[in-house]
Amino acid sequence: MVLEVIFVGSSLICASVGAVCDVRTRKIPNRLTGPAILIGLALHLVLGGWHSMNTAALAGLIGGAVFVVFHIAGGMGAGDVKLMAAVTCLAGLDHVAEILIATALMGGVFAVVLALSRGRLKATLANIGILAVHHGTSGLTPHSDINVNNPETLRLPYGIAIAAGAAVSFCGVALR
Repeated sequence: MVLEVIFVGSSLICASVGAVCDVRTRKIPNRLTGPAILIGLALHLVLGGWHSMNTAALAGLIGGAVFVVFHIAGGMGAGDVKLMAAVTCLAGLDHVAEILIATALMGGVFAVVLALSRGRLKATLANIGILAVHHGTSGLTPHSDINVNNPETLRLPYGIAIAAGAAVSFCGVALR
């Protein structure tokens, strides 16, 4: 139990720092994510042994791999991918699914709130339909207009959703 609090708590700290950076600069720095991955591996090795370190590495690979699909499709930046890899590496394999699911759910909630606050909910929902058709016919190729590199599109600093997903996971561990 104590180890879980340490692992998931460290992932929440990392995600929170990443969210602050994302909101302030719209970037998540490598100087955060790289060391966080190494700290996650070292923490798991020291506190849990080789098996724990190996499963933490697998957790980071899974978390990063899920998000790299969205990056390839033009839906998020590489910093988000690296932050998720770091957060899941720190949290460990037992928490990957809950962090990914909680992050996706919180991201959806935040996206609706952002679209509503900017008066663009109808356009956002239409864009979701356009993207579904596009990716259904073109695979993971980014849409020419609706992608993270277009300054005209409504963009959510996804580090906030990742931090919220890590917070949900932490609350689950802390309340046990």
